[in-house]
Amino acid sequence: MSNSATQMLVSATIEFLRRYPPFDRMETEALQFLAERLRLAYYPRDAQILTPEMGVARTFYLLQRGKVLARQAGEVSLVEFASMTLGPGEGFPIGSVTAQRPSTNAYVALEDVFCYELPADDFFRLMQKSTVFNLFCTQYIASLLNQSRQQLQIQFAQRAAEQQTMNSPLASIIKKAPLAVPPGTSIRQVIESMASAHIGSMIVVDENEQPIGIFTQSDVLKRIVLPGTPLDGPIESVMSPAPHALPVSSNAYDAALAMAMHGIRHVLAVDEGGRLRGVVSERDLFTLQRVGLRQIRQTIDTAASIEQLRQASQDVRQLSLNMLAQGVGAEQLTQFISALNDTLTRRVIQLCLDRHDLYGIEWAWLSFGSEGRDEQTFSTDQDNGIVYECTDIMDREQTQLRMLEFARDVNEALDRCGFPLCKGNIMASNPELCLTLEEWEEKFARWIRSPQPQALLNATIFFDFRPLYGRFNLADRLRLSLLRQTRSNGIFMRMMAQNALTVAPPLGKIRDFVTDADPEHPGTIDLKKLGARLFIDAARIFALGHNIAATNTVQRLKLSSSQMNVPADEIGAIIEGFNFIQLLRLRHQHFEQEHGRAGDNYVRPDELNELERRILKEAFRQARKLQQRLRLDYQA
Repeated sequence: MSNSATQMLVSATIEFLRRYPPFDRMETEALQFLAERLRLAYYPRDAQILTPEMGVARTFYLLQRGKVLARQAGEVSLVEFASMTLGPGEGFPIGSVTAQRPSTNAYVALEDVFCYELPADDFFRLMQKSTVFNLFCTQYIASLLNQSRQQLQIQFAQRAAEQQTMNSPLASIIKKAPLAVPPGTSIRQVIESMASAHIGSMIVVDENEQPIGIFTQSDVLKRIVLPGTPLDGPIESVMSPAPHALPVSSNAYDAALAMAMHGIRHVLAVDEGGRLRGVVSERDLFTLQRVGLRQIRQTIDTAASIEQLRQASQDVRQLSLNMLAQGVGAEQLTQFISALNDTLTRRVIQLCLDRHDLYGIEWAWLSFGSEGRDEQTFSTDQDNGIVYECTDIMDREQTQLRMLEFARDVNEALDRCGFPLCKGNIMASNPELCLTLEEWEEKFARWIRSPQPQALLNATIFFDFRPLYGRFNLADRLRLSLLRQTRSNGIFMRMMAQNALTVAPPLGKIRDFVTDADPEHPGTIDLKKLGARLFIDAARIFALGHNIAATNTVQRLKLSSSQMNVPADEIGAIIEGFNFIQLLRLRHQHFEQEHGRAGDNYVRPDELNELERRILKEAFRQARKLQQRLRLDYQA
């Protein structure tokens, strides 16, 4: 073959490689070296490309076209989930070539396949030449995740910068349609609407939707309460006429200037025809600035009302977005959200305590579920309970009634602060979850003695508890009791493992992923149920089995792996997989909420880019590894 033809083939190979990580970042000299040494090979459908029986892996394969099924060898290959599909740009078997051992997988062509092949000697020379390739091979998933974070950072930084600048158009600041009423609406109806919608102002519009007045919370005292104005009168009699309005194309600076000049707290945004399109408050302009952790903590700690805490919870969300834009990882971000939400919950409890007499009662407020694990995302409802002590001289029924009345107050206040009431009634105001220490211990013991399906489900929620306020020693005693009971009950632990293994990673044999067939969520994957849960359930079981008190999933994995002699790089890859799924959940929930929808966990893999799809597949593969260890350890 002539030199020109050879160079054309090399150039075509380089063009292909640059579409996929890590080659898209590889040093130019190393990429040229690789392209010159790759040889394209063809494998017909059903052909065995590589199997353990072929001995030490002497070749690195890189898929150029087609699909390859990777199936684990040995007994574990009999289980359905021990296989995954590889597509163009994916290489194999990295670990086997690096360690110079036989492959643990069998790789079979699912269709006609073209593969680039690189001899092992050239593979090692490439690792020496390229820092990028070396890192990729030794820290595979961590390397992919780093690239993904960089993409996310670029994506979110632009949106965050737009939100944080005073040059932002008013259209970008307005997040929801304004509430407005005609001038003849009764004062009573307006005040009730403002209270139910948790807003501080109401706009009055004429028949053409043009604003003619504004009524605010501060008007209630001076225009209604003090003068004794009848509530049946029309709102136009107490509104402030001719509210200040700006075109919706104006920017935040224009709104801030108008507020400063006219001593007002609200500016209306109108379209070209003068019709109302939104309301910008002083608060909205504040959130454009870089809200700092110290500011939010100070606001929460000094809040004198639930309304102030509700505004602080919105600041928590804004600051979380800023951190996401700055490339903060999912583990740190979920712990950060949980920590600030903990602080906010404690302040809610303190404010509610002023209205309740709990003197003489030893008690603690418990969080369950994701908050109990320090893993809250943007979309979370309440999961909480109370543990208390009731001495012989105390009236048990009256004591619980006092605690329940207090708990209802706290639950309702948290709901107003943006933490919805739990649809499953997993809240401290539920008499079944406001119990003495002895009653909690007996409840846990009953589930452990008789691990029926409902008991196992309860264990996945309530065993991840953490105290937020009150006497932490009560929660510590409950934790010791739980660990003592689970450690000595092998049947319960095996049943927990079997329950965890009922859900498998959604990896397809032909397609990359198995998506939801539910007509309400077609083509999606529930990253909570089919992603994060796989890691969380396994980590909980390992923690209970090794007497580990931690509730956070990453901490549980790290602490239990050291007792189980799991290599650091192996557990590191598992943790990276879990963190990537959490990161996708955070990103998706934020996107949904930005567009006025309730944040959920249903992600469409078809909408992910090539890098994200590859990492998600690898994350599910790490979940499968974790489940295989669970299966072996508990014979489940």
